[in-house]
Amino acid sequence: MNKKKCPIMEKCGGCQYLGIPYEEQLRQKQQKLQKLLGNMVTLEPIIGMENPYYYRNKVTATFGRTKDGTVYAGIYEEKSHRLLKRSGCFLENELAGQIIDELTKMVKSFKWTVYNEKSGYGLIRHAMIRIARQTGEVMVILVTTSNILPGARNFARALKSRFPEITTIVQNVNDRQTTMVLGQRDIVLYGKGYIEDILCGCRFRLSPQSFYQINPVQTELLYRKALEYAGLEPIRNAPADSSSRPGDPSDSPAVRNHDGKRAVRVLDTYCGIGTIGICAAKYAGNVIGAELNREAVKDAKRNAERNGLTNIRFVNADATQFMTQMAEEKEPVDVLFMDPPRSGSTEEFLRAAIRLSPERIVYVSCGPDTLARDLKFVLRNSCYVVKRAVGVDMFPGTSHVECVVLMSRVEK
Repeated sequence: MNKKKCPIMEKCGGCQYLGIPYEEQLRQKQQKLQKLLGNMVTLEPIIGMENPYYYRNKVTATFGRTKDGTVYAGIYEEKSHRLLKRSGCFLENELAGQIIDELTKMVKSFKWTVYNEKSGYGLIRHAMIRIARQTGEVMVILVTTSNILPGARNFARALKSRFPEITTIVQNVNDRQTTMVLGQRDIVLYGKGYIEDILCGCRFRLSPQSFYQINPVQTELLYRKALEYAGLEPIRNAPADSSSRPGDPSDSPAVRNHDGKRAVRVLDTYCGIGTIGICAAKYAGNVIGAELNREAVKDAKRNAERNGLTNIRFVNADATQFMTQMAEEKEPVDVLFMDPPRSGSTEEFLRAAIRLSPERIVYVSCGPDTLARDLKFVLRNSCYVVKRAVGVDMFPGTSHVECVVLMSRVEK
């Protein structure tokens, strides 16, 4: 990766490691994890990428206009709100970059105004491109301040003609003064309004607002490692009763592993659109996904149906409160998956998890610093020990590294 150089890399802050050889990047990330976690567990070697370029399957650009009226697509400078002109990113999907370049030209040809944050005037704000690696489906999202987009049909027709790979085009309306890219309303200009991708053999529906990991190659490895740590294995037969709840008797062959043991019960917290839980459902007796975002829960339910799963259900609930309720009702859980944001978990969540007392906790972390903090809290306040840990390089060219950790309950 040391041969690539972006003219704005020092300013945008999105690729701090771009000029460093890839093996050295991995060494530094392993060293970082070792420093944070080495006194708690023996780390496995970090999982890197074979090709650490052009991996981002979601690309976002903000439109701006120079003083002479030239329209350009840009990204914000690190720790500022100054818009930098895009210059061919080495981390983003190349097709996505080409589509954004074409959209920039079309804004001018359709005579659309570009949104100005200071004045609050203008129509076109952002563009977001989402590409499904396995299916090849492509979604284009054009973010506007109004639901009225002059020439919308001609625009969709022209863009589709230029890029036949595009499977859906969506106009997203964001009329608020906010730094958030997307608004709440979507208007489908072409196609289904969503795309589908395949991950770990499961199919997922991705709407414009859906959270989905941006590096599909490494996500597959990340999830497979999480399932391995959870100790999940294929069950003999899939459960037939979709209404079954953790705590129900499970003596029937339908919820037993191939060796005759009872299949595990899984709780997937911070579950989003259900990716981890759905991947785990093939190997579990029952799975519950808990998520506070109502729209994400709707997508999760659709994804479960799309994969023909009857042994998983999703609840729109705060995970901390839901685990507390399960503990009060003495509902057993064998495996708890937790995949919190970069800020990590909360002490309230961790106390609830300890009280629920699953046999294994699999922590998928995108923030090693907060991961170390949370692990120390669990070790101080419970009978859990850290058994395994591995780094996964989800973001080559950057300083970020994800980590999967297994905590196991040790009987006193």
